[in-house]
Amino acid sequence: MPPPADIVKVAIEWPGAFPKLMEIDQKKPLSAIIKEVCDGWNLPNPETYSLQNADSTNFYITEKNRNNIKNGSILRLTTSAAQMAQQLHERIQSSSMDMKLDALKDLANSSRDITFAQEFINLDGISLLTQMVESGTERYQKLQKIMKPCFGDLLSFTLTAFVELMDHGIVSWDTFSVAFIKKIASYVCKSAMDTAVLQRSLAILESMVLNSQDLYQKVAQEITIGQLIPHLQGTDQDIQTYTIAVINALFLKAPEEKRQFDEENVNILDCPLTEMAHILAQKQLRSIILSNVIRSNKPINDEMAHQLYVLQVLTFNLLEDRMMTKMDPQDQAQRDIIFELRRIAFDVECESNNSGSIEKRKSMYTRDYKKLGFINHVNPAVDFTQIPPGMLALDNMLYFARHHQDAYIRIVLENSSREDKHECPFGRSSIELTKMLCEILKVGELPSENCHDFHPMFFTHDRSFEEFFCICIQLLNKTWKEMRATSEDFNKVMQVVKEQITRALTIKPNSLDQFKSRLQNLSYTEILKLRQSERMNQEDFQSRPILELREKIQPEIMELIKQQRLNRLCEGTCFRKISSRRRQDKFWYCRLSPNHKVLHYGDLEESPQGEVPHDSLQDKLPVADIKAVVTGKDCPHMKEKGALKQNKEVLELAFSVLYESDEYLNFIAPDKHEYCVWTDGLNALLGKEMTSEFTRSDMDTLLNMEMKLRLLDLENIQIPEVPPPIPKEPSNYDFVYDCN
Repeated sequence: MPPPADIVKVAIEWPGAFPKLMEIDQKKPLSAIIKEVCDGWNLPNPETYSLQNADSTNFYITEKNRNNIKNGSILRLTTSAAQMAQQLHERIQSSSMDMKLDALKDLANSSRDITFAQEFINLDGISLLTQMVESGTERYQKLQKIMKPCFGDLLSFTLTAFVELMDHGIVSWDTFSVAFIKKIASYVCKSAMDTAVLQRSLAILESMVLNSQDLYQKVAQEITIGQLIPHLQGTDQDIQTYTIAVINALFLKAPEEKRQFDEENVNILDCPLTEMAHILAQKQLRSIILSNVIRSNKPINDEMAHQLYVLQVLTFNLLEDRMMTKMDPQDQAQRDIIFELRRIAFDVECESNNSGSIEKRKSMYTRDYKKLGFINHVNPAVDFTQIPPGMLALDNMLYFARHHQDAYIRIVLENSSREDKHECPFGRSSIELTKMLCEILKVGELPSENCHDFHPMFFTHDRSFEEFFCICIQLLNKTWKEMRATSEDFNKVMQVVKEQITRALTIKPNSLDQFKSRLQNLSYTEILKLRQSERMNQEDFQSRPILELREKIQPEIMELIKQQRLNRLCEGTCFRKISSRRRQDKFWYCRLSPNHKVLHYGDLEESPQGEVPHDSLQDKLPVADIKAVVTGKDCPHMKEKGALKQNKEVLELAFSVLYESDEYLNFIAPDKHEYCVWTDGLNALLGKEMTSEFTRSDMDTLLNMEMKLRLLDLENIQIPEVPPPIPKEPSNYDFVYDCN
């Protein structure tokens, strides 16, 4: 008979005593359970104790989270959160440097738990920490020369505890003084500062800016772009990430109203949002990020990719003002831009007032504006009253005409010499293309919290959007010619161009030239081929009979993959032992017995050549004893604080076989393929689903091949009613080639 659902079997630890195995009744109050545990160890004052998870989190068990306790959990009897908070509150005020340092270290670890955080905050702990930052650390700055590591650790643990406590959202960010902000900002502005302190200080500034408009004003008075840039020129990617995060936060919260812009003092507070671009360009932020982050030797992690994406979005959002500004047909300065487009295209000088009649000049203007491809030939200013793209389209056209003059003149003259119906209207195309590019890049939209979709090529040029437009307008003209389009096909051409651009962007080109090269390979003919191929796949393989056939075949293919995995396990694999102090590589070998019932393994002196026989492997593990297979951070050898440092590459190749109560066999695969083969094979032995990316890839490949074979065109092929006879066996098998 199964145990009641409300009964949980756990082990409870207490320092210096054997763990106590007991059953917890989830219906009983937690205080009663703690009293029962204390009575078992003859501990007085049970109200001063609490239960805690005995894992890396050390989180307190409360009435709110007690339902998360599972059978087999290991708990720890410990000092209650209130008692612990009181003790640490007193210890961090100790006059002893060593005691203060230990207390702050414990506080930094304990503050991750919201139960403890609430108790410590109730003791006005946040104020105590801010006071220590504002004034308390002054006493120790004199000791920096002789006790620099100690001072760095002291401040680092203080700021870490502060960040962890504030992350729970219990205390408002609006409560902090200017003195505290100045102190945190000073840590960021110093050229030589402890890495941990700098990282925490940047995190605090980012949170202040994002959580309070009032604090934004105060932080912006203390921090300039110039003071942040040196942190991007280092080699620590975490510091670079936090630095870009602070820049993004300041960028995001910058006021939109106009303010006086002082080029001498590039303080962010003094700058309106629309002038942020000038500051970023002046300080060469883009080129510094490109050379020190994007093109550095280190791979970009997810958090850095997200921050670069946010910066990309915020930079493009600077275009929103022009995108949503209509042209004023009465504004002479704006009309002069259109005159400039005409002058560059047709190389005409501005006519004097006496150069012919008004009617003649109007007729000449109308003719030229028609050649330029405007919809309104008489008054092209009207074309730019549509928002979006508003004045942004005119800005792009002028940039193209001035910076790519030969291409601009060629496009205008080339189309003005065609028949009217085959003319690709430059003006109308530019307006619609600008609108399309704004949609593709989502200009005006706030960045997504979980997106990492940044494009390196937009960090390679100070006017990346305009250059992007120049490449795309030439693509549009090329595609128009390839499609032999007429004015009636305008929307069709725009759809093809949009597809060309989005397909080229999917490969994340590293430069604008690489983007241009990708577009060269995406001609209209190639787009048609891709569309046809995708349409066939979608239509042919989405019909009901095809789907039913796939479902019927899929179990057969999965069984084939399973057998392949088990066969590979029977061949065995050599694994490398990794140790923090190893002087030379050590190896061990593991393989599955042919009957799939035992894992044989043992140490080797050197990497073997070929398979290792069973009898040379001293140890064995019955498959029936295996309880589970865990991967990555869940592996016991990945939880150790040793030399592996849990680097990403090792984590992705680690897996463990758990058996009996607390025994395990730890693996680090030589590569990703072996990792997938072994995790799939072990899961198959346990009767579980094979979920690796290689299984999905093999399934897709084999299933598609089998489907195509079964759907071959059998027209005009005679299928016999009686199967053909089985041929006789050959006299010898010398022709067989052993693939192994």
